[in-house]
Amino acid sequence: MAPFDIAALFPSKHSSTTPRTVFVNQPLPDHFYDHKRRPLKVHVYPTNQVISSKYTILTFLPRNLLEQFRRIANIFFLFIAILQFFPEFSTISPGLVLIPIIVVLSITAIKDAYEDIKRHQSDRRVNHSAVRVVSGPAWSNPNFSGKKSRTFVRGIVPKPNLSKPDPEAPLPSDPDIEYDQSDHKAPDVYWRKILWEDIRVGDFVKIMNNESIPADVLICATSEDENVAFVETKNLDGETNLKSRNASPALADLHTAQDCASSLNPFVVDCDRPDTNMYRLNAAIIRNGQRSPVDTQMVLLRGTVLRNTDWAIGLVLFTGVDTKIVLNSGGTPSKRSRVERQINPQVLVNLALLALMAIVCGIVDSVIENQQYLEGAPWLYDDDTSYDNPSINGLITWAFALITFQNVVPISLYISIEVVKSCQALFIYFDYDIFYKKTNQPTLARSYNLSDDLGKFHFFYHACRRCLMCHQNSMVFRECSIGGAVYHGDPEEEEDLDVKKLATSGEQKASHDSSLGSSGPSTAASPTMDPDVISPPATVKLSTGVLRHFSDQQLSQDLARAVNAEPGSENEAHARALNGFFSVLALCHTVLTATDPETGAIEYKAQSPDEAALVQAAADVGFVFRGRDREILLLQTPFSTDVERYELLDILDFTSVRKRMSIIVRKLDGNDSRYFLLTKGADSVIFERLKSGGDELKQTTERDLDNFASAGLRTLTLAYKVIPEDEYERWSEQYHEASTSLEDREAKVEAVNDEMERDLRLLGATAIEDRLQDGVPETIADLKLAGIKVWVATGDKLETAIAIGYSTNLIAEDSNIIVIRDGDVGPTVYEQMVRAVEEFFPDSDILEKAADVAISDSGLYQMGRLNVSIPSIVGHGNGTRPGGYVLVIDGTALGHALSDDQTKRLLLNLGTQCEGVICCRVSPLQKALVVKLVKEGLRVMTLAIGDGANDVSMIQAADVGVGIAGEEGLQAVNSSDYAIAQVSCPPMECVASDCIFVGQFRFLKRLLLVHGHWSYARNGTMVVNFFYKNIVAVGVLWWFQIYCGWSSAYAFEYTYLLFWNTFWTVAPVLAIGLFDRIVDADVLMAFPELYRFGRERTWFTLKLFFIYLIDGVIQSVSIFFIITYTYFTPTTLTDGYSLQLYDYSTTMVFTAVVAVSLYNGLNTNVWTGWVFFAILLGIALLWIYTAVYNSISPGWFVTDVYGDNPFLFGSAYFWLCQPLCVAIAILPRYLYRAWLTGYAPGDLETLRYIRKTQPDLDMATALRRDHDRTASRTSLSRRRVSSRMSRPISVSSLPPAFALGTPGTNYSVDTLPYDLCRAPTSRADMCTGARTVYRGFDFVTEEGGVAMRRMQSNLSERRQSSRHLPLNGGRKQPMKRKSSLHIFASLRRKKPPPVPSKDS
Repeated sequence: MAPFDIAALFPSKHSSTTPRTVFVNQPLPDHFYDHKRRPLKVHVYPTNQVISSKYTILTFLPRNLLEQFRRIANIFFLFIAILQFFPEFSTISPGLVLIPIIVVLSITAIKDAYEDIKRHQSDRRVNHSAVRVVSGPAWSNPNFSGKKSRTFVRGIVPKPNLSKPDPEAPLPSDPDIEYDQSDHKAPDVYWRKILWEDIRVGDFVKIMNNESIPADVLICATSEDENVAFVETKNLDGETNLKSRNASPALADLHTAQDCASSLNPFVVDCDRPDTNMYRLNAAIIRNGQRSPVDTQMVLLRGTVLRNTDWAIGLVLFTGVDTKIVLNSGGTPSKRSRVERQINPQVLVNLALLALMAIVCGIVDSVIENQQYLEGAPWLYDDDTSYDNPSINGLITWAFALITFQNVVPISLYISIEVVKSCQALFIYFDYDIFYKKTNQPTLARSYNLSDDLGKFHFFYHACRRCLMCHQNSMVFRECSIGGAVYHGDPEEEEDLDVKKLATSGEQKASHDSSLGSSGPSTAASPTMDPDVISPPATVKLSTGVLRHFSDQQLSQDLARAVNAEPGSENEAHARALNGFFSVLALCHTVLTATDPETGAIEYKAQSPDEAALVQAAADVGFVFRGRDREILLLQTPFSTDVERYELLDILDFTSVRKRMSIIVRKLDGNDSRYFLLTKGADSVIFERLKSGGDELKQTTERDLDNFASAGLRTLTLAYKVIPEDEYERWSEQYHEASTSLEDREAKVEAVNDEMERDLRLLGATAIEDRLQDGVPETIADLKLAGIKVWVATGDKLETAIAIGYSTNLIAEDSNIIVIRDGDVGPTVYEQMVRAVEEFFPDSDILEKAADVAISDSGLYQMGRLNVSIPSIVGHGNGTRPGGYVLVIDGTALGHALSDDQTKRLLLNLGTQCEGVICCRVSPLQKALVVKLVKEGLRVMTLAIGDGANDVSMIQAADVGVGIAGEEGLQAVNSSDYAIAQVSCPPMECVASDCIFVGQFRFLKRLLLVHGHWSYARNGTMVVNFFYKNIVAVGVLWWFQIYCGWSSAYAFEYTYLLFWNTFWTVAPVLAIGLFDRIVDADVLMAFPELYRFGRERTWFTLKLFFIYLIDGVIQSVSIFFIITYTYFTPTTLTDGYSLQLYDYSTTMVFTAVVAVSLYNGLNTNVWTGWVFFAILLGIALLWIYTAVYNSISPGWFVTDVYGDNPFLFGSAYFWLCQPLCVAIAILPRYLYRAWLTGYAPGDLETLRYIRKTQPDLDMATALRRDHDRTASRTSLSRRRVSSRMSRPISVSSLPPAFALGTPGTNYSVDTLPYDLCRAPTSRADMCTGARTVYRGFDFVTEEGGVAMRRMQSNLSERRQSSRHLPLNGGRKQPMKRKSSLHIFASLRRKKPPPVPSKDS
């Protein structure tokens, strides 16, 4: 049957396609109604109910039947059942004929219904979450919403005690009612808790801190100053740093429920039609005749989470299927495993064989009747009527032959597959090695029918760092290099970080409830207070996302000596470096502070854990950032008893292009009021801006950066600059002119910034560990060794995605990174990819298909190299680099690449040449498109794993989707086929809104390499053995037709054929599907390369099917003819009577059952007690059944074999034929297996032999020992140090000792020095042509966010008001300049008498 999309026949609710107008506190206009005052359909908006399940009450039966009848065999069996309702073809009761097909359909339907019920229950948990809305008699929402869909079942989740809005006044004790403090005396308006699914367009909602956003909401007001709200958008774009959003200025006065419901506050919101673009929203507020614009900065999207904000009030604009996250998620697909899809062609082959057999029987029977009728055969008397003649009888014989030989297509095959796959799902559930013991969370199979697909993937997609990080993107400040000295940090105690973090969750919960220190004395030390009376805080809490405090005994000693260092002493230089380094960390950021009102402890609120870890590390060593009040920064340092105050003058913001952030501050100190530029960023941009000189410090820091990057740490370089006052005044004027320019503003501002960020003084570098889950790098490495291409589709920035690639082993230490980005300016995306192919894959045929496309020279460039003061290890020669290639492409470039077929093909071909592909800054829809690009372009198996709502479309597009229970819900799990266990809070804390969930990514290795491998091998072998055993039975019946006039008569007594697939032969094939093991689990885990057998479809191909088919035919020949000619003697009975048909045909049944059972046993690799039981079960049942059935007297019911036991079992031929025929039947397979094991063993046979002879041998340990002893590789041993096991190395890149070798010699990576193998990665940017050495830089912050713009606007206002006033209050103080290390105030302010600082 031609494939068709069943989901298209049962479409779900469609999103609105027209613009909308939301009315608030005013009635709808007349044109919104028809002539009967019913609302027009275009103005009836969908409900907020979101359903990820497949079926409803009405669609279950037709849709499930359509899905099941995609199996050709089911259509055939239905046809055969209907055929037997006609008297001419009836074999047994017509009603009984339907029982097998009904049982098959029912069992499958029950399984599908159970899976969908679980999805409905998960949907119910989401749709029945609680949210606060404005309610009461004084409030009315005039906008209309549609009806909710009916659920498949009520579910087991109890409905919360929440009610819909009730216009009548509530009881004062109603727990669902909340009042604003100022509205407590106005009982007609209040906040009521309702279900998410009951939210309507036009409702006002109040979201509290750490709550998920239930719909797309326009922000009206928030608890923070300037109406700013912070949201976590990782479920949308994959980024873990917080984003800032601001309320609409036109609605900023709506702070209470009374304000929202007041008839004095009517307004209208005009919105564009719902759009899939996550970063675009066009709307406008019309209030009091004024029109105010609305963009995405003013909207909270469904799927995001409110963070670090006590509350936010918003107006619902889009609900349910109209929300952006749902628009980017496809409908639940109907997935079938590849094995199941491949069964259809094999069933077609069997059906063709069946049709041929039936045609032969019909034709030959008609010919024989014609011939014998003319000869006057008495049984053909009057055989010339219209309804009884040789032609009609031949047609009837053809139809009856379809019934006789119907077992050639086994109906029990599908039931057996369903049973086996269900048991395999249970094996996954009960596997203790992928069972998270701390929380008793198993790995769940949500789609039982895809287990064998886990064993043959070619491409693996994972979403982003959230799938890999420990504790949802947690950071540890590991090391730092300061003034050439490296501080490694004290060794971390061996403790479970999960438990450690969870133990502090209660403490952090309190901090979540405290307000941000954006301003005001309640959250930070007030700058108006006397700094001398501000005491240091008792503690500084661990910030969210930071795992541990930083401590270093050597650093503590150096700081103690620095505090007491005398000016001019040998310790002075390093003391000033320490002071400057940690001062930059503590001041150059956008972090806010919150103070716990109970404990007084400070906690840092950062947009990203990166910034929090840096500021936290500074506080841990004594440089405590105490908060800010607009432009005043407060810093407590060990070098001063007072709180130091700095005036923030300018912020040079971080962008992905600049790769650095700088601030300009002025010290507010009577003795020192110098200006400083404090900078942090990537080493590649900091080093090129350093002042000449200090080469020794540069080289030392570079060496430290290399060591940090080699250890997988993320690096950041710090520098500073002392600015003369007159230089700052001149630059400030230039910056003001550039920032107010109407033409090329961005370019002018960047030029002015670049001028200031020159002649920097290097301070040092930091190294942060982005903590991964246990086993993540090993899992990624082993998946690559298994031959699985790993592609990453993430919303993270390019630098972040590359950093995660290094941490996870996706990018090896010697890999080369090809960057394709932008596409709007410079070379087009197509041109960049063509250049990449020409540069790195010149011998490939990728460009042959694009040979007719001319590339203009205007957009190209001369590939250059950007050296950063270190020897390059990557030569310019094409294809001679020691490592493989990893393609990195950003979302903008990906959008261009997917826009036309030609560029799409080029991207696909280029990506498949690389070891891995990283797609960064991509939307949820782009993730799905990338999966479909490979899935449909290469027709290979794809696996996708994700944990957020933004991963749903990708999970659904892949052949198999794996969901990890995310921190903010079960969207990914609800849409997945397999759900990996998660770490969660203790049971007592699971009700908290900040409950932590982290998927165990390492479980994926065992899920694929063991369960996937086993399931595919078991199911494939079981299916071909199933076809084989039925061919044996049908073959015996076929050969019998030679002796019965081709009349389609049965050779066996009918019940033997009826129970052939039910009792006699089903157990051995089920044993293969359930208990067979190609090799043991530890061997599969130790040798990921064995996964190639699954990718190559070793155990289930059309060729293998024909081999088993021929085996069955050969065995049926030996069984039938040997027994037939043995029994064809004058008589086999001692009394001289003739032999009946069933006397010798029953011997064939016994022989066939024994031969089939032993043959299945030969195809079983591991014989356990269950296998022995299964092989003997059918044989034992056959003996018992025959003995009993032959003894049933006609008084019970009439049979043709009554009393046959003495004749059957008393015949010597019965006992002699069985061993002879069985031995002849299975001899070919036995000889083949013996030859394969003894003379031509493959990897699997070798490993099975080793396990058999050395059962106590640890394969993984033996592999490591062998790896240490020799570098030689076979199919069973390999090195893991590089991305490629062996490849040519450019002689120009070799050390002299190797370069002196024979020219043209190919050196393996395994023969290179260790230092060379660990050299930093080469990175080629195809957009700019620049080549750099990558050291793992990464820094996450929101570019152009509200928090940054607010700080810059405050500075801009100050600058505007004081541009023409003298600085420093009219005092002009001379700058103090001398030593490059004299960065801040005197180091000895604690020791009287004060030593005046030298002029700088």
